[in-house]
Amino acid sequence: MPANWKSLLAIAALGVAGASVAAGAQQSTGPACKPIYLTFDTGHMDIAPLVADVLKRQNVKVTFFAANERTKEGDGSLGAHWAPWWRARAGEGHEFASHTWDHDYWQQDLAGQPLRFQVKPSAGAQAGRSQTWNAAQYCESIATSAKRLTSVTGKKVLPIFRAPGGKTSAALLAVAEKCGYKHVGWSPAGFLGDELPSERYPNDALLKRALATIRSGDILLAHLGIWSRRDPWAPEVLEPLVVGLKSKGFCFATLREHPDLKGWIASHGG
Repeated sequence: MPANWKSLLAIAALGVAGASVAAGAQQSTGPACKPIYLTFDTGHMDIAPLVADVLKRQNVKVTFFAANERTKEGDGSLGAHWAPWWRARAGEGHEFASHTWDHDYWQQDLAGQPLRFQVKPSAGAQAGRSQTWNAAQYCESIATSAKRLTSVTGKKVLPIFRAPGGKTSAALLAVAEKCGYKHVGWSPAGFLGDELPSERYPNDALLKRALATIRSGDILLAHLGIWSRRDPWAPEVLEPLVVGLKSKGFCFATLREHPDLKGWIASHGG
């Protein structure tokens, strides 16, 4: 855990530099508020309860991008085991969007007509095997995750998606938009590094970099568990990061409130 963890919490509680009056209070919006957008992609889900605890304690609302990934416990991140966890997050006011169904990585566009893509799922029955998909199959992958999220949360998901690894092409993005889903990646400074190797990118370094580089309007990316990372990222980095950013005058919002997405979401039934 970062050495300055308790100090950051104390600063937030004292209300320094525009922070909330209490460490667990969401900073109010206003002229001094610098909005940022924290997002989580699914993963092995082992840290999901810890993430939820931090978000609730700090009164931070986020956007979750979900695929049905392999998990350490249960039948997949969108399976029956984790359904109550997703319902609880909906009750807390978080937003949800598709991350494709089997965490389907785009690899390349394939020549010829009709348009086809080479895709490699990292979950499901075809995990690790490259597939050839047409446009309808890719759209089905996005929609299947969205429908499952709606079913387990009771809340309509946002008409946006995030491609696994952020890997896309212009053709893929055009196909997705025709199906009603706009792609949302992340800001360069918003890459929080929880999927990087611990031995080269320890928690202290990740926290320090994020606090120094994140700017107003940035979309931040983290995960609900990365198989290869040894250092626990939540709450060890997550909570000091949230508190530290609040102390710098940032406030957290969901992607529903992002100025570049509001129009799209409103016009596509979100």
